[in-house]
Amino acid sequence: MDWLLRNQDGELTERERETFETWRAAAPENAKAYAAAERLMGDARTAIADDPTLRATPAQTGGVGKPVVAATLVAAATLFVVFDGPMRMKADMISGKEETPVFILPDGSTVQLNASTAVTEEYSADRRTLRLLRGQAYFEVKADPDRPFIVEAGETRVTALGTAFDVRLGDETDVSVTQHSVLVEFTHDRPAVRLEEGEQIAYEASSGELAKGADGKLAASWRDGQLVVDNKTLSFVIEELNRKFSGRILIARLSLQARKVSGVIRMSDKSAALSFVAKSLGLRVVTIGPITVLL
Repeated sequence: MDWLLRNQDGELTERERETFETWRAAAPENAKAYAAAERLMGDARTAIADDPTLRATPAQTGGVGKPVVAATLVAAATLFVVFDGPMRMKADMISGKEETPVFILPDGSTVQLNASTAVTEEYSADRRTLRLLRGQAYFEVKADPDRPFIVEAGETRVTALGTAFDVRLGDETDVSVTQHSVLVEFTHDRPAVRLEEGEQIAYEASSGELAKGADGKLAASWRDGQLVVDNKTLSFVIEELNRKFSGRILIARLSLQARKVSGVIRMSDKSAALSFVAKSLGLRVVTIGPITVLL
């Protein structure tokens, strides 16, 4: 992170530039970690430019030293990663990175949120609708034949036909059933799918791929403080770790994202979780300030 901030100044001396290039060329992981840090800083700048609340972060540079300017830039990047104001304004129920709260709904149904999850609710005389804005939630539904219980998540719509089910919204949308059944519908021209107890589907909106399986219990492992994965992609696993832990975890190369991971990951220890993932795939972990890179 130090080299990144010094390069942001644009005032490196020739000797400093040579030292930096020597450091970057000394090991492949140095170059990859630096590139990942650049991507995160670029994402932060974009977010700050697009969000008026983030743009309000103090950044005056007149009369202050470069270390202060550098610290402000780091603070802005960190703020981009953890800032939750707009989502908290929008959501009726929300959880932080280390929270899994349970909410009782007006009809007596309950919803438990996984970490970094946000949900809105809209109850009317003829239906009960919840919208999963991000993250994952587990629903236990009170029966009411006159008012169907519906959960909307991205391009999917889940209607409870029984008692308990789990919905996850990320790069893919996962629906799993722990009791009775649900009906899963899609916003585009695809037949609805009925899931019975113990079944699960994974739907990827970008590709239209739909996979149905029988590992519904694995999806509920987060409620026991675990991430249980069976042949899941590295990108899926890192998405889950980023929702749970502070800072930002990045994958250095696109070619790594599709690598498959299986096992039980304890979600109470970031270092242990990263160590498990890295060892299972033969990767290295490099940390630069709040950024962790898998190489």
